[in-house]
Amino acid sequence: MTEQENPKRRRRARAEEVNGSEPQSPATRPVETMVDVTDAPASADVLPATLDAATVQLVDESAATHESAEPALTETPIEVKNLDQPATPAQARIDSLLEALEAEIRSMPAADEERQGAIAEVIHLIRASITRWPKKVLEGVVSTLRANIKSDYLDADFWKGIALVLRYQLDANVDMLRRRWNGDYAVDEFGLDYELVQLTIPLLTFLYRKYWRVEARGLEHVPDDQRALLVCNHSGVLPWDGAMVGAALYFDHPAGRILRNLHLSWFSSLPFVAPLLSRLGQVQALPANAERLLERDELVGVFPEGLKGVGKLFRDRYKLARFGRGGFVKVAVKTGAPIIPVAIVGGEEIHPNLYNVKPVAKLLGFPYFPITPTFPILGPLGLIPLPSKWYITFCEPIETAHLGSERAEDPLLISQLTEQVRSTIQSTILEVLKERPGVFVG
Repeated sequence: MTEQENPKRRRRARAEEVNGSEPQSPATRPVETMVDVTDAPASADVLPATLDAATVQLVDESAATHESAEPALTETPIEVKNLDQPATPAQARIDSLLEALEAEIRSMPAADEERQGAIAEVIHLIRASITRWPKKVLEGVVSTLRANIKSDYLDADFWKGIALVLRYQLDANVDMLRRRWNGDYAVDEFGLDYELVQLTIPLLTFLYRKYWRVEARGLEHVPDDQRALLVCNHSGVLPWDGAMVGAALYFDHPAGRILRNLHLSWFSSLPFVAPLLSRLGQVQALPANAERLLERDELVGVFPEGLKGVGKLFRDRYKLARFGRGGFVKVAVKTGAPIIPVAIVGGEEIHPNLYNVKPVAKLLGFPYFPITPTFPILGPLGLIPLPSKWYITFCEPIETAHLGSERAEDPLLISQLTEQVRSTIQSTILEVLKERPGVFVG
């Protein structure tokens, strides 16, 4: 093979002449190396966030073949900037912000040296955690700390108190669950469980105050500690209206009274719903139950429209259905309880009932099977009610004590009182509908 046909051998001989050394075998020749930053060995003093500050010197690819008197480099030195070197202007700005924050915290009244030491540890932790953040982010963090750190937050007794309250709540809940699992809880003769009612307060508060923004009017017409029969219009596919009337009496009435609603006998046939309704204070709609509750000076809620009201179509909204035979009036007259008409506006829009599929309802054993804009097309999500604005008006009571219990068997009187209650509720609904600014606003 000629010299022209072997250019590699010719270049190697020329490099050996320049270096003035003996020909080297491939095993002993220096190897040209290109160092990748990502292949550099990890160090406890070098964090990935500081690699951009490292000065990396790479070997020139042409150094081995360049005709120069200087020998070619065989190593790639990596110089890493020490974190302890003088700070940049941005870092100086960070330090000044932290020092100002520390000065403000230290100027707060201190109880003892231990507290001052805790403050120093807090500042050290803040500095160690955020000094590598971007400048704008850090300035925002420091501003937030300055605005929110108070003297009480640095008091050990403050946090001990918070921990004590949380521990007490946890222990109380665990104890309650243990007791209830063992059957150790009390209910009244109708099954009302006050402890379970308290667990529903957060949900009812959210729905009443935030979601439906219920506005209750005429609560002064409801007695503080005497019996009364509350007669309400029914709507909304699901019986949320009864829960909101009860929430209005519990949250906004001066006496914080509990309403005992009478529910349809159909609910008593459901295996899980019936016990739950009983524990929450709801009672099966029987005249004997209503009489016993009123004789105990309870507030009793009835919905004379029944299934006709809760399952009415959207086109018939706010048109009261027939009130039945006036059984609730007989109970009121017999016990001498005043009748308080209650008009509810807003419940008709939570589940607009467009159509009732009777064959499906009959197949499932339901009183009705509604088709709404969200159900059943959205499945279980369709059961979420819409956030309409609610108005609940407690009208002036209709007194019955002066009539005498024997008038409960007078059909003409019962019919007149039934129509009076129905017309009062209907006229009040129409007045509220004229006043309200919109379905979802107000």
